Amino acid sequence: MDAHEETGLEAAKEVSNPSRETRVDSASAPRHQKIGVHFCGSTPLIWQAADVKAARETGVVGTLVGSLARQPRQNNRLGRPLELLQEEARLLSETAQAVLLPAPASTDAANVQGVEQYLERLDRSYEEQKALALQERKAMVLRALAQKPADAEEIESVDQSVQDRLDAIETSFSLPRTAMAIQLHTARAGLSHAPEERHFLAADWPKPRDERSETRFRVFRDLRRQGFYLTSAGKFGGDYLVYPGDPLRFHAHFIAVCVPMDLPTPLCDLLALSRLGANVKKTVLLCSPSDGDEGGEEEEEVVYTSLQWSGMV
Repeated sequence: MDAHEETGLEAAKEVSNPSRETRVDSASAPRHQKIGVHFCGSTPLIWQAADVKAARETGVVGTLVGSLARQPRQNNRLGRPLELLQEEARLLSETAQAVLLPAPASTDAANVQGVEQYLERLDRSYEEQKALALQERKAMVLRALAQKPADAEEIESVDQSVQDRLDAIETSFSLPRTAMAIQLHTARAGLSHAPEERHFLAADWPKPRDERSETRFRVFRDLRRQGFYLTSAGKFGGDYLVYPGDPLRFHAHFIAVCVPMDLPTPLCDLLALSRLGANVKKTVLLCSPSDGDEGGEEEEEVVYTSLQWSGMV
C-alpha cells in the first residue's frame, strides 16, 4: 500500500487545480429564481420540477425519493421530491441560490378537522369501491356460468342456482380495507408560494452543526468549487463519491473520506479503505480541511491524501 502524504497527488492534483475548466463559481451559475428547499424534519427536499432542474444545473444531484403518479407501486424509477444532502442544501443556501422554507404551520383544531374530513372521504371511497368490487364478482360468476344446457328444465334449474349464488355473494361479500385504493391529493401540498413571498417564509437551519458536519461541508464546498459532482458514498464506506462530471455521464473516480486534520487514523482503517478502493476500482481520498480561518473562504485549503492498494510481493 502506498499512502502519499501530499497536498495534491497525481489523482488529486486536479482537485486542487484552480485553473480547471469545469470550475464552478456562483457568479457563473445559471440564472434562476431562488430554489425552494422544504424540510421534513431535518431532511431537505425539493418539490417543484423547475427547482429540481435549476438545482441540477448548479451541480446539485440529490436523490429522487418519491413515487410516480402513474406507477406508484414500482421502485425502479422514482420521482419527486428530490432529497438533498445536508451539505448540498447548506451550500445552496450560503451561495444565495436557494431559500429554506419551513413546513406550513397549522393549529391543532385545523389538524383535527382535516383528519376528520380525510376519514370521511376514505369511508365514502371504501363504500364506492366495495360496490364496484361486488359487481365485478357477480360478473365473474355470470361469465363462468354463461354456457347453459339446451334442456328447458335444466335451464330453469341453472337459472335458479345462479340466482342463489348471486344472492349468497351479495350477503357474504366483504372487501378488506387493506385492498382499498387510496388517492393521494398531491395538488393540495401548499408548495406554490410566489417568489416574492418566499423571504417571509425563510427557515433557519434545522440541524445543529457539529465538528463532523462542518468538516464534511468544507470538503463538499471545496470539491464543488472545482467542478466535481458529489453524491453520498454510504455504500462504499466513505462520505462522498466524486465524479468528474454529471453522474449520468461519468463513473465516480474517487471515494472521499472526510477526516479532521488533527484526528489520528488507525492503520487498520487505512488498510481497509485501501482494499475497498481497489475492489471497486476507485481512488480513496482522505480529505482534511486546514486549520485556517473558516471565515476566509478564498484562503481556505483542503489537504487531499490518496490511498491506493498496490499489493504485496
